[in-house]
Amino acid sequence: MKKINGAILQRDGKTYGIMTNTPAGMITSEDLEQIAAVGRKFHIPVMKITSGQRIILAGIPADDVDNVFKELGTLGKPDLGPCVKFVQGCLGTEMCKWGAQDSIGLASRIEILVQDKKFPAKIKIGVSGCQRCCSESQLRDIGLIGTTRGWIVLFGGNGGRKPRIADPIAYGLSTDEACDLVSRLLEYYQIHGESQERTARFMERIGIETLKSELLSMIPYINLDKV
Repeated sequence: MKKINGAILQRDGKTYGIMTNTPAGMITSEDLEQIAAVGRKFHIPVMKITSGQRIILAGIPADDVDNVFKELGTLGKPDLGPCVKFVQGCLGTEMCKWGAQDSIGLASRIEILVQDKKFPAKIKIGVSGCQRCCSESQLRDIGLIGTTRGWIVLFGGNGGRKPRIADPIAYGLSTDEACDLVSRLLEYYQIHGESQERTARFMERIGIETLKSELLSMIPYINLDKV
């Protein structure tokens, strides 16, 4: 049987899905035309926008997977195990009247920070430009919420079968501080997380007090009294 790398085996056990690489859900008309052309050329039966602001091309026969990746080029994102699955971003200050912070800009910066990094389990990141929280930041492994006073950073959220609201870690951060904290939290999780342990279960195991004493207490811009 042919070994398939980077594509997701579908429910039928025979065909595969490929996710597009569309950080923060941003896409150009040229990107859309390219994706549509690939869909037509390979007669892909399902093309769907996902909750993570990506497009999945599903129902691809094994023999076509490599060629679909080739035709998609940088628009194809191989699924290579426990990594950051997506960085979700709302419209933020670019287009939304409620936006307090530039969520698209921050999501793009975080995407660069985390690309190609491996973690104990998959990671989902949500960046919301205001407290209406359209990117579901409170239910993401890493969540960021924009306010007029800066960014709120959250850690350890999860939807799924056992939901968990993420722990607020810091308030009023600058964009640079928020990026730095995201890097530090993920590095700590890389080191101390167990295999296949999502951040929600990780936080339930270690507790917020451990995170405070081993990591947060050493970060100068964090006010531990608010954590």
